[in-house]
Amino acid sequence: MAELLNPRNDFLFKRIFGSEENRDVLLTFLNRTFIEAGKPALTEIILLNPYTEKDAPRDKQSILDIHAKTDEGELINVEMQLFNKYDTEKRTLFYWSKLYSGQLQEGQSYKLLKKCVTINILNYSFLPNEHYHNVFHLREDRSGIPLIDDIELHFLELPKLDDHAVPVENGGLVNWLLFLKGADKSNWEVLKMNEPVLKKAMDTLEFLSQDTEARRLYEDRQKYLHDEASMIEGALAEGEARGEARGEARGEALGKRKKAVEMAKELLTLGVEVSIIARASGLSESEILDLKNK
Repeated sequence: MAELLNPRNDFLFKRIFGSEENRDVLLTFLNRTFIEAGKPALTEIILLNPYTEKDAPRDKQSILDIHAKTDEGELINVEMQLFNKYDTEKRTLFYWSKLYSGQLQEGQSYKLLKKCVTINILNYSFLPNEHYHNVFHLREDRSGIPLIDDIELHFLELPKLDDHAVPVENGGLVNWLLFLKGADKSNWEVLKMNEPVLKKAMDTLEFLSQDTEARRLYEDRQKYLHDEASMIEGALAEGEARGEARGEARGEALGKRKKAVEMAKELLTLGVEVSIIARASGLSESEILDLKNK
């Protein structure tokens, strides 16, 4: 049997969770996420951008996150992030705002705006706590009263899931995250027993892992993701190097000026003419006169 592909690859993630035939997989995953956050379960979900052949990973413009809508009209966006693109919080708010504002046509009332939920599944640690599932809302600082319930942001951080975490009986979000994290396949039977719909996700992963075309597209996307991550890391490193170089140059300039000022002061005490001191120190005559007056 072919080696299993990585379900954290966003192309593969969308094939497993964002296709019409696996809509029940997405619904169950969302319900496990919401129930753990103390929210009621959904009864139905509508895929707004189901996986199609147009999602080919060779097209860098492909949108490989998942857009869905509840039967009450609330919008949900699920994104898998294999590598840290940095500015995660700002990117999250930016895409949430586009989702929220994009609901209205020109001239329509704000009352038509529905709640938007963003779920970011991160393959890296992001928030400074030990919780693998964090949820954010818009609330008043002191009293905690909500301003409006229209914004809800979930961050699921896979590295914070203990490597020794065990499957939860009767189902739970941990089971799904263990699957996405790449849990030892020896635990799959336990996961399947505790979470029947998860079996369908596992079967889909096994099928795609043995499909030649799916593996080729997966490798294309994996290469693009690695190249993008390397480019971002390179740009950050270059920026840091430039900052250090500017700091060193600024320090050298300050050091030279300090020496020039000390020289000018000493020459002034010896009664040397201002014009001569200016040529010797590199300072302007007005700067030297200021020093003389002080």
